Amino acid sequence: MNKIDLLKARRAEILQAGSEIRKQIHQLVDEESFVEFDSYSFSKNEFYDGMGGEGVITGSATINDNLVYVIAQNKAVLSGGITDANCKKIVKCQQKALRAGAPVLYLLDSMGVAVGEGVCALEGIGEVLAMAQELKGECVQICVATGDLLGSFALLAASCDFTYMTGTACVSYTSPVVLSASANKVIAKEQIGGAKANAKTGACTFEVANVSEVRDGVIKLLDTLPMFNGDVETMDDFNRATPSLNDKVCAKCIKEAVFDADYFIEMNKSFAPEVITGMARLGGMAVGAIVFDGGDKGVELNRENVAKIKEFLYFCDESNLPVVTLVNTLGIKADLQTASSPIMKEVSNLVYALYNLQVPRINLVYGKAVGLGYTLFASKALGAEYSYALATSKISLFDTKAGAMIELAGVTEENNAKAEAKYADEVQDPINAAKNGYIDDIIEPQFVRAHLISALQLVMR
Repeated sequence: MNKIDLLKARRAEILQAGSEIRKQIHQLVDEESFVEFDSYSFSKNEFYDGMGGEGVITGSATINDNLVYVIAQNKAVLSGGITDANCKKIVKCQQKALRAGAPVLYLLDSMGVAVGEGVCALEGIGEVLAMAQELKGECVQICVATGDLLGSFALLAASCDFTYMTGTACVSYTSPVVLSASANKVIAKEQIGGAKANAKTGACTFEVANVSEVRDGVIKLLDTLPMFNGDVETMDDFNRATPSLNDKVCAKCIKEAVFDADYFIEMNKSFAPEVITGMARLGGMAVGAIVFDGGDKGVELNRENVAKIKEFLYFCDESNLPVVTLVNTLGIKADLQTASSPIMKEVSNLVYALYNLQVPRINLVYGKAVGLGYTLFASKALGAEYSYALATSKISLFDTKAGAMIELAGVTEENNAKAEAKYADEVQDPINAAKNGYIDDIIEPQFVRAHLISALQLVMR
């Protein structure tokens, strides 16, 4: 056969086998920017007859003119099954991304290890996961789960900085069929590994309707990360005041008052929702934001929200994002469920993350900072550059009622309410912490934005 005709035939076969996944790639990247790698990689699996492309498409492209590397599993080949050669092709692309310091975009859709691969595929998965760890702190990793992602390869999604899931996706470390058999009842795969189920465990960062929606999200993410876009003009007044904060402060209103308008990207919204984490801009500067949303009571710490904060701090450290924490929290939740969980170990790991953070950290107590909540998120002893408090905030060893009973002498049932009011007005006044040099400044609520921008500018010099 004529070699040119043979090449065209082979190319047509490969394009046909990957037609659907190529459509998804082109929905994500800039027009005509995708350059494919290793398109003639063929399976070495004796159970299959030379399936082109090895069930994965790799290459480079641009998204909004930012260079990215693309790794896309092709379910039309081997049912998206993992082979050793498949993994080696993925690792090769990961290595190229590492050398370039560019983001990696994974489109994952796989039923697990391909038949006949055995331990060879398991070794290959280990190489992929190890390379994903090498990329941490060097390259942003973004996963898009578009279908079923089952088995050990689901850990690659969990290793990524951001994971998008469409409504039809299912990400699980094992098959829903196996879990249903274990539970002795039929459980829908959406309940086990769907976007909403994984959002509640932190495994899904964003739920999207389709792949096209992912492109807009990725553009916003890259635009906020300092490695791709430094300080920007957000057109939001540095000195913008919010007079309503002098009357009432809540998590939503303090978040809107502090950060630049339309520049807050919330992450893992459904996982431990009492702690809001996300990327934002403050005076045009990119920051990581932690906002405790505990209402008048304040957030009590538990295994889930401590883990969420810890993972977010690691992300900020790897992404060179200074951390701004808006504090309204107590100590560890006092109940049997929390007490019987590994909460103390989790908090100890959080202390390690806070103390070893390499990026600047600024704290603002807007609600309560009580007990361990103060030590972790308001104290400068764990490495914060600045700690501020609103004039209306409360800082103390105990929450109001307990503190009044323990710290104020002579409290009886008759004067309990009076003592409680005195404790809230006097003992919990943040001025006491400021007098001891623990709080850098007491801020009138309406002017909080200007104070935090000034502090951020100082630490970023």
